[in-house]
Amino acid sequence: MDGHNHVPERLIVVSNRLPVTVKRAGGGFEYTPSVGGLATTLNALREDMEMIWIGTPGINVGSADEFQRIETDLRERFDSVPLQLSAEQFDKYYLGFSNGCIWPLFHYFPQFAHYDHEEWEAYRDVNARFCEKVLEHAGPNDTIWVHDYHLMLLPAMIREALPDAIIGYFLHIPFPSYEIFRTLPWREEILRGLIGSDLVGFHSYGYARHFLSSLLRILGLDQDFGRVNLGDRTIRVDTFPLGVDVERFAGARELPEVQDELENLREQVAGKKVILSVDRLDFTKGILERMEAFERFLATRPEWLGKVSLITLLVPSRTQVPEYQQLKKQVDETIGRINGEFGLPGWTPITYLYRFLPFEKLAPLYLLADVGLVTPLRDGMNLVAKEYIATRTDDTGVLILSETAGAAAEMGEAIIVNPHDEEMIVEALEQALNLSLEDQVERNRVMRARLKRYDTNRWAADFITQMEALRDIRRSNLPRRLRDDLRQSLLNAYREADRRLLLLDYDGTLVKFAPTPEGARPDAELIKILSELEQPENNQVVVISGRDAETLEGWLGQAGIDLVAEHGARFRKDGGGGWKEAEEITVGNWKEELRPVFDVFVDRTPGALLEEKGHALVWHYRRAEPGLGLQRAAELTETLEGYVANTSLHILQGHKVVEVKPSMVSKGRAAQPWLHEKPEYDFILAIGDDVTDEALFEALPEDGWSVKVGIPERSKARFFVSDSAEVRRLLKDLQDTD
Repeated sequence: MDGHNHVPERLIVVSNRLPVTVKRAGGGFEYTPSVGGLATTLNALREDMEMIWIGTPGINVGSADEFQRIETDLRERFDSVPLQLSAEQFDKYYLGFSNGCIWPLFHYFPQFAHYDHEEWEAYRDVNARFCEKVLEHAGPNDTIWVHDYHLMLLPAMIREALPDAIIGYFLHIPFPSYEIFRTLPWREEILRGLIGSDLVGFHSYGYARHFLSSLLRILGLDQDFGRVNLGDRTIRVDTFPLGVDVERFAGARELPEVQDELENLREQVAGKKVILSVDRLDFTKGILERMEAFERFLATRPEWLGKVSLITLLVPSRTQVPEYQQLKKQVDETIGRINGEFGLPGWTPITYLYRFLPFEKLAPLYLLADVGLVTPLRDGMNLVAKEYIATRTDDTGVLILSETAGAAAEMGEAIIVNPHDEEMIVEALEQALNLSLEDQVERNRVMRARLKRYDTNRWAADFITQMEALRDIRRSNLPRRLRDDLRQSLLNAYREADRRLLLLDYDGTLVKFAPTPEGARPDAELIKILSELEQPENNQVVVISGRDAETLEGWLGQAGIDLVAEHGARFRKDGGGGWKEAEEITVGNWKEELRPVFDVFVDRTPGALLEEKGHALVWHYRRAEPGLGLQRAAELTETLEGYVANTSLHILQGHKVVEVKPSMVSKGRAAQPWLHEKPEYDFILAIGDDVTDEALFEALPEDGWSVKVGIPERSKARFFVSDSAEVRRLLKDLQDTD
């Protein structure tokens, strides 16, 4: 991680499998470090930082003594911590929910996804077991990095136990569109699990966009340039395209065993053109579609018969799953049919390899192939495409790549195809086989340079750097959080004060936001809290709200407190008569002019509504479809700007509202009569949650206590709390202080 200043004190990596394969050998166990992929990438980080890896060992162990032996060996020799699961539990969590539900659904094969509640329970239980194991080893300054679809509930579980931890999560498969994801019965639980992270990473912008869209439509969480606000915490969503070990693949040509194998292969193909496809046997890889496209190529381009061969390497996968067994049968039959129909003496159209090949056997295939044919129906990234280009150090060869693979976003110089368009693949094969060496070199040089710049090390370094940057931001914000010591200082100041003033916002501060304005009616507990805070003779409680006077009177009139309505346009002092205008507001008959504009946007936005106050018009879109609501809010604001220019009206964008009111009205101005009362208050507390409260915070004297509810960014408040529930707890503590 040279050149990066942000390095964690210790990194805890959590994934389904450990980067070590454990096998029985004689009377003991044999340990083989995994080669390639995530294991090689992250193990390389051990040179720069302390790291432990938590995961399952991939072996069923009968006795506790045997597992203890494995655990000791893995911890001492590989800095790895195994998690023991029963065979039944692992099958339901891994083969059942992870690969029988999430895998097909996230790859756009909902017809293969099955929704089994027992498997879901196993998935949740195993995630909880992982959490227990993390908590056994995590320290206060550790950085935790969770990987892939097997552990989507884990970040939130860790967050609940370690609220100040820095947690990253990376999804190595696609995240589907909202329309697909919404079919999952446990969609909310999955999303809430993921947003326990500080940083959520994806291979491509498209996946990140789908995730953010689902957060908005299912949980109602807005985003701002990839940042999502969650009470007193912000999570970041970003893209980190996984690379390959370019040096390893580029150096393959120089290895003697690779050279020998390549020479043997060249003798076997006898000068014929070679097309290569490499896949794990999975229905997401488009294997049958690719075979049928090659069959069509041979049928419509007879001049290539006997001159080109397709080498298909399929790595066995989930062989005990019926859907995969059926796919294997279909592939075998399709290849047999094509070879039987088009084969000639001395020439077989498709060479079929059904096994795993080690690096020294795979690299020669990459070097041999004139064309790399990579056409998955859906793939998170697909590293085969990158490995093929990385191996071709002379920049020859042609890559045909599916537009639905994550790698397509980075490898636009390849011949990009729709994997469902058979004729398009046929034409791409003809183009690739006829492409000049000059064109091959021009395309591949650009892609190889890009792969070298963003290889596996860069991928890991970027993710960790962002996590540690978030730690720095968190630390810079910690002094502003109203933690126990600051909270106690506030309570002490309240106790010792002779006169106390509490200025409180309503929506989002004393109560949670509700889908409709009338849905935020105060409960009996809130009325009791406000009434009791008002009772001491030296206390004054003022609720300053955007609500209209009639609503505040009906909801809070019995609490015996002072009320300010419409952000300061009207006020009522308890015992001092009825409602009064804060000051003379003369801006003409503006509501009659603007009401038709608002009405148009209410009609165009299902779920939106217009609220009319004494001195304001408010367009609410909390119940509208989120994306449409945001779009219409921007359009409405732009339209209104043309009407209110050069007037004394002000457009205010609050939480799911667009409001127009006279510009001389503000909460800061509304608070002045209380702030300048004689004798002066020697304890002043102001609490609010949105932009309208900033003027109030700014109006407070230097020794006033200003508290923002939610994210503290760009706030004039001195402190912040998480939510309205924490506000109520604080007000109850003030009650108990008297």
